[in-house]
Amino acid sequence: MALTRTEVSTRARAAVGEIEAVTAFFASLREMEGRDDVLDLTFGNPHEMPLDGLVRAITAHVVPQTVDWFAYKANENEPREVIAAALSSELGLGFAPEDVALTQGAFGAIALALRLVGDAGDEVILPTPGWFCYAPMLRLVDMVPVKAPLAPETYDLDLAAVERAITPRTRFVVVNSPANPTGRVYPREQLDALADLLEAASARNRRRIWLLSDEPYRRIRFDGVPFVSPAACYPWTLVDYSYGKVLLAPGQRLGYLALSPLLPVPEREALREALMPVQLAMGWGFPDAIMQYAVADLEDVSIDLGELTRKRDRMLGALRSSGYRIGRPEGTFYLWGDAPGGDAARFVAALAERGVYVMPGTLFDRPEHFRISLTATMDTIERALPAFDDVAARLVTSS
Repeated sequence: MALTRTEVSTRARAAVGEIEAVTAFFASLREMEGRDDVLDLTFGNPHEMPLDGLVRAITAHVVPQTVDWFAYKANENEPREVIAAALSSELGLGFAPEDVALTQGAFGAIALALRLVGDAGDEVILPTPGWFCYAPMLRLVDMVPVKAPLAPETYDLDLAAVERAITPRTRFVVVNSPANPTGRVYPREQLDALADLLEAASARNRRRIWLLSDEPYRRIRFDGVPFVSPAACYPWTLVDYSYGKVLLAPGQRLGYLALSPLLPVPEREALREALMPVQLAMGWGFPDAIMQYAVADLEDVSIDLGELTRKRDRMLGALRSSGYRIGRPEGTFYLWGDAPGGDAARFVAALAERGVYVMPGTLFDRPEHFRISLTATMDTIERALPAFDDVAARLVTSS
């Protein structure tokens, strides 16, 4: 029998196409493997031994205490109670344990949100520049990414761009604050204005537009910048969170999806009832047993924000002194700036020749920008700075 098309599904091919630039970048990093002279400033991975508090929390729960210690775990009561109490205190909202679904990181929470209220063909408005995994995740569930640019220079929410992107098929608008890659934290007035816009558009469409608040960097903020969750401004908000950022342990998959307590009771109850069945249908989308046991111990564990601030200030000051145009992030652990000469691919390649690796803005739909991860050690940063100086001088001169 002759085959008429590839056996890879249409949705899988669409997802592959959306993420192709990222997978190609992954492949390019293989040349770093086994080299001692590499200075890696690409992804938010740990470069030092794990936090003591994380190790203690996991170790404390490895040894079984009951026969069902490693039995199937769904949304267990104790971690949901801990998270609901912490969320209520942190965000000033009355979360109940039933509003929380435990997931395998923010990836799992976003996937759950899409399946919970989204349908095939629905459109989702994404900020650009923004995280490069939103679009492929949407393609894999037959939803449609629609990109809306953030405001130039400030990277504030561009409400006019969001409004232009809304159609009768719009189901979600994604807000990421603190934002990857820009580090922007959106103030209350912008979120309130967005809420008003979505309320009016929902009424016009006669169909609810949901807001997905992507908050994995919520606890990583600088200079006392306050945080307001969209869940406090717009009742039809789903909040996703990951512990992997604040613990700097992205390989230990722990996160949650939370329903805004401001949701009207009928919608809130309907979503509560759907959480566990949908997670089961997704392939048992719950964190492993040990990570659920550890939640209470992990709530107060964090990377050293003081040291992170010092690394931000050191690199930001040095690069600006060398002529780089770099934004001052209010949150996350990234720096985002203009590539010297205006070509990120050329700039990144020139740095790689010097053994310094950063992320090109092409992965974020911005081919003239680049991103630096500050999770590297201070020693790595100091050793990388001369390469930044030399490459910038060479590219600016030749452009």
